[in-house]
Order: sequence, then structure tokens, then C-alpha cells
Amino acid sequence: MEATFLGFRVEMIISALAFIGAFATVLAMALPFLQRDHRAARLRSISRAREEYSRQQRTEIEQQRRARWRPKKSVSLLQAVVDALKLERLIAPKGIKLKLVQAGYRQPYAPKVYVGLRVLLLIGFLVATFLYVTVVLEDQLIFFQKVLVLAAAPVVGFYLPHLLLVNIIQKRRKEMELVFPDALDLLVISSEAGLSIEAAFQRVTNEIEDVSPVLSEEFGLTTAELAFLGDRRRAYTNFADRTGLPAAKSLTVTLLQAEKYGTSVSQALKVLSQENRAERLSKAERKAAALPAKLTVPMIVFFLPVLMVVILGPAAIRVAELQ
Repeated sequence: MEATFLGFRVEMIISALAFIGAFATVLAMALPFLQRDHRAARLRSISRAREEYSRQQRTEIEQQRRARWRPKKSVSLLQAVVDALKLERLIAPKGIKLKLVQAGYRQPYAPKVYVGLRVLLLIGFLVATFLYVTVVLEDQLIFFQKVLVLAAAPVVGFYLPHLLLVNIIQKRRKEMELVFPDALDLLVISSEAGLSIEAAFQRVTNEIEDVSPVLSEEFGLTTAELAFLGDRRRAYTNFADRTGLPAAKSLTVTLLQAEKYGTSVSQALKVLSQENRAERLSKAERKAAALPAKLTVPMIVFFLPVLMVVILGPAAIRVAELQ
């Protein structure tokens, strides 16, 4: 008689258990490969999304560039002056282009316009001063004074655009310095919330757009560069160069070191934010400590004479009445 167990043949039970064991073994061996394929599919989808986002960013930047960087007739005239006088070597130094970028002039023709404007102002100041000295002040100045004025006029015309450019750069930096600690705090919050550095930069761009359009634009450009530039170091370095802020350079160094050594980006940003806040507080304390010394001269010149008149005025009037 054949052996049975619970009404089933023993050979059938053994065959079923062997089949289940073999199936489980094959499934256990194939499961890592299936998971790896699933991970690869996720990576491919992320890569495609990243490429799509990069393409959208490039399209938006190209549209803004076409709309904003369309040269006018005056710009074309200045470019023609630079090309005619062969002044391209004055555009070559990196310092000129970097200063123009820090002032917000990122157009491709900005260096030529800047150099052409300096040359035209030099010639214009020289011609205008010569006509004014020879026609209006012909008999009022001696020869040496006329030569001195004619020599100073083109120098003033040549360096006037430079002074205006430096003034614009300083104003932009002051505006960005006021908002940068808040932007850094937003960057810390975004990174701690689990956002990537690109998404964190984009979030900061949207949040501070109404408070500081200048700093929002810089963060937006950095977001675009992080999306389509292959070298992240270059994107961070460009951000520090465009702003010219010591805090932005510290942020760049922090992000680069975090990526290089694999440390936590959110923790590094938190430490940097605390240091930035402490530095801002120390600057305010230094300004407050220097305030009494700065108020000494105005008080002596403006307040003390009035105070002396108020105190001694009635006594002087009383003495005059007694006499």
C-alpha cells in the first residue's frame, strides 16, 4: 500500500515541497536583479526629469536674453565706435567684464558699450571744455589755467563712467547684504526639509523676489546653472563672483566642501547661517559703539551754540535792561 498523509500521497507532498523550495530559491536569486532594474528605472526617470528641467531653464533664459539684450541704436553706435577705433584690447581684461556683471549688466555687448561710452565722454568733455574756454572764458583765464582745465576735462569724462559703475555695484551689494541672511535661513530650512540644493535655490528665488529682486535674480541664475552646467563648482563660483559678497563666497566654500567630503549640507548651512547672523550683530554693535564719537562734532557745532544761547540769553537780556 502506498503511504498517505491527510489523504495525500507522500510522494506528491514531497514533490510539492521541492517545487515550492526551488521556486523560492529562484525568486530569492532573481529579486535583487528585479530591484536593481527598478532602481535603474527610477534613476533614468530622474535623469530625464533633470534634462527636461534643464531644457526649460535654457529656453527661459534664452527668451529673456533675446528680450532684454536686444541692442538699441545708441548701443549699436557705441559698438561701432569701439570697432572703428579698434579698442577691443580694452575689453579683454576680466576685471571690466566682472565689474559689469556685478553691476547687473550681463549683456554680451556691455563691455563694448562701456568702453565706447568712456571714449565718447572723453572726446565730448574735451570739445565742450575747449569751446567754453575759448569762447566764454577767453579773457578771464590765463594760458596756464586754460591748459590745466583742458587737461582735466578729458580725465573727468574718461573716469566718470567708472565712478558711476562703482556706485551701482556698491548699491547692489548693500541691497543684497541686507537680505542675504534671510535668504541663507530660507536655504537652511529648505535643505532640512529634504529638498535638493537646486530645489532649495529655486525656493529661495521665489520667496525673496518681492523683497530683493537683485538677490533673487542671482539665486535664479545659480539655479539655472546648476541645472544645465556639468560642473557644480563652476556654478557656485559664478554665484560668488557675480555678487561679490563675502557671505556668498563663504556659502560657495561651504557647499563645495560639503560635496567634496560628503558632509551634511543642511548642517553646514546651519553653521554658516549662525556665523552670518553673529557677524551681522557684531557689525551693528560696532556701528553703535562708534556713534558717540561721530556725534561729537555735530553736537559741538550745532547743539552747543543753541544751548548756550538758550541758557545765557535771558541773563544777557536782564543785564542789558539793568544798564
